[in-house]
Amino acid sequence: MQPIHFEESVASIMKRDQRYDGQAYFFLKEALDFTLKRFSDESSGRNRHVSGKELLEGFRDYSLEQYGPMAATLMDEWGIKHSRDVGNMVFRLIEEQVFGKQDSDKPEDFEGLFDLDQALRSPFLAAGSQARVGV
Repeated sequence: MQPIHFEESVASIMKRDQRYDGQAYFFLKEALDFTLKRFSDESSGRNRHVSGKELLEGFRDYSLEQYGPMAATLMDEWGIKHSRDVGNMVFRLIEEQVFGKQDSDKPEDFEGLFDLDQALRSPFLAAGSQARVGV
């Protein structure tokens, strides 16, 4: 995937669908790279397909690593409020032929796995605060 092609693809997506900030797509690509590296390290350097669940978990972990307590706020500013938003962006990039997919991959793979906003906020809440918000 060449950078110019990716930029053009994001611009094309933004013309049709402005739900998410353009920077969110670049961050998603970085989160995918982060996730692929994680699995490559675990499997002696071999690349493999990443499931929706794995990508979403990598997206969460990379968000926390990069932005710490500001991760939830930034994702909200970019329009990413739920795990399904990550899936929507993934499938826009698939439509642009930037990301690949297997026949079994579907947008629903990103729904109901966990509350993304809560997952980005809870590591920074005091123990007593977590009990009050239902964690």
